[in-house]
Amino acid sequence: PDIVAHDFGGSVALRGHLLNGLDYRSLVLIDPVAISPQGSPLVQAAKEHEKAFAGLPAYIHEAMLRAYIGGSVANALRADEMQLYLQPWLGDEGQKAFWRQIAQMDDKFSREVEWRYDEIRCPVTILWGEDDEWIPLDDGRELARRIPGAPFIAVPNAKHLVQEDAPEAIISTVLDFWNDQHPSAAAKPLLQQL
Repeated sequence: PDIVAHDFGGSVALRGHLLNGLDYRSLVLIDPVAISPQGSPLVQAAKEHEKAFAGLPAYIHEAMLRAYIGGSVANALRADEMQLYLQPWLGDEGQKAFWRQIAQMDDKFSREVEWRYDEIRCPVTILWGEDDEWIPLDDGRELARRIPGAPFIAVPNAKHLVQEDAPEAIISTVLDFWNDQHPSAAAKPLLQQL
């Protein structure tokens, strides 16, 4: 398959390819978790104090989530868009799950593969929100340096959620990349569906 992966999806795709032998026809990485050390100051605090964060009053938890998610975009999300990001992490179970998944972040998962990026067996291109505050732009440049021949595209006016800030940059890059890699492939029907 042609894979397009963002954040931890990028980490999973890289690990599947390098550790589990999964083959891809191509790989587009968008702000992936791929270089150690990782995690914002909030992530670091939550990793050390998971139970305290999981036990916050619901209104404080929701306010923190709104600020956290709001900091991942250059252009403010509409209320309905924000609600889509919030919904899975609200309520008692959602709140516990959010802080649990933060606490489970561990550099060992990237360290296991980051020294092997030169072994990637398919064409790769990398997109990065130029103003990403969650995963620094320098991590994206370092990732591109470690993957021979991988173009690096910094997306202006975009933070971590490039898909919200600049969806057209993703679509354009992906379609151009697929057409360059597989000129006989039917990327045109995908464009027609969009």
